[in-house]
Amino acid sequence: MKPGRAQSEQARLVLASTSRYRRELLSRLHIPFDVVSPDVDETPLPDESPSATALRLSVLKAQAAASAYPDALIIGSDQVLMLDDEQLGKPGDFDKAFAQLKKMQGKAMVFHTALTLLNSRTGRTQTRDVPTVVHIRPLTDAQIDAYLRKEQPYDCAGSAKSESLGIALMERMESPDPTALIGLPLMALTDMLAGEGVDVLTWRGA
Repeated sequence: MKPGRAQSEQARLVLASTSRYRRELLSRLHIPFDVVSPDVDETPLPDESPSATALRLSVLKAQAAASAYPDALIIGSDQVLMLDDEQLGKPGDFDKAFAQLKKMQGKAMVFHTALTLLNSRTGRTQTRDVPTVVHIRPLTDAQIDAYLRKEQPYDCAGSAKSESLGIALMERMESPDPTALIGLPLMALTDMLAGEGVDVLTWRGA
């Protein structure tokens, strides 16, 4: 058995995020979990690298839930998107999404998706940054307009949903984990849970 409690005595699993995309991804592992909204200032620090920002925020999100869940395995995650030297966030509306895709078309961008698993009982913290490079096709204004009106991905960094029609905007992607781009790297999380004695394939509950 790897470090951590025995599976029969496992802690409650908590997702420190209200993202519907992360909830859907975590549900794929077929393990019940609670959801909590972390109160964290997501402003990058001066001279902080994108990877460092994502990792720091993922840790802070997990830690923000620790007082309410003192005996849990808490998942924190954060994603930072970089295009050239510019950090891009969620567009929020059509005009901003159109401007993002117009700027991104024909270029490559990097998503840094950071993951933290905090055992609030022991204080053990595991972290990982899973980068994904996405190459966007050359796009016409008509194509961008049509995509946004069909999918309305205004709550997605990069203004595209790779798990849906947004995949048609992409020429290729390079990542060790395709779920990282959506917001929660499940391969890395499976490794981290195993480090706490939780085997997601044989888990049947306490």
